Amino acid sequence: MKIVAADEPRTSRRYALLLAARDSEYVLKAYGGYFNVFVSAFGGGGEDGDVCETWDMFRAVDGELPDPEDLGQYDGFVISGSPYDAYADELWILRLCLLIQEAVAAQKRVLGICFGHQVICRALGGRVGKARRGGWDIGIREVAMAATLPPCRFLDALRDLPHYAKITECHQDEVWEAPLGADVLASSDKTGVEMFCVGDHVLGIQGHPEYTNDILLSLVDRLSASQAITVPFAEDVKRQLEATSPDREFWLKLCKSFLKNEESYC
Repeated sequence: MKIVAADEPRTSRRYALLLAARDSEYVLKAYGGYFNVFVSAFGGGGEDGDVCETWDMFRAVDGELPDPEDLGQYDGFVISGSPYDAYADELWILRLCLLIQEAVAAQKRVLGICFGHQVICRALGGRVGKARRGGWDIGIREVAMAATLPPCRFLDALRDLPHYAKITECHQDEVWEAPLGADVLASSDKTGVEMFCVGDHVLGIQGHPEYTNDILLSLVDRLSASQAITVPFAEDVKRQLEATSPDREFWLKLCKSFLKNEESYC
């Protein structure tokens, strides 16, 4: 699948979305699938308006991945969230780890969201496991940016913004220890590594910049119905969503800056 924007472009970019989750009934009905959610969130918005942008989708959760010899065709990769554990040894997860290693070795941009954040960490030698402070983190979480940030161009999106930003969260696993050579960019009172980068070509974000409130509410209802979370917990999340909202524009700007900046000085 792909989306192409702009007529008579001077340049072109190609990205691969590696889906680590299957489409929910709600997302299929409301958005046509997670592919459309991610492309709507992260597509477009580059520095140059005359850019042809192509997005391909691979259902990693079903064992579908780009061929290693095709990695050079892509400018970047986005790995989605998942109900699976990034530290599990299912074959598709192990194959995904190998692909991440190859993409990073080729200096391709790799952006991981939630599970994607965790599996990148694992692939690069970091440590991942169940949340040490216990249980689910669902709702809007305020994260604190690191006092000192590495000099990467994509981080210019952070320079003149507040030291704190709210993001949508839905996870019970976390990064315990970032990979060697990584910089921890953000943390929260719940999770020590909310965001990390390795140079200017790897970025992991524990939260969900791509989520809209309705997607999260649908997920909360499913988790409650399956008794993964309690009804009172679910109601607390819904009340929080009525009272506050994530700084979604900031997070989307950051992700686009990471994926689309052509120059770097890390």
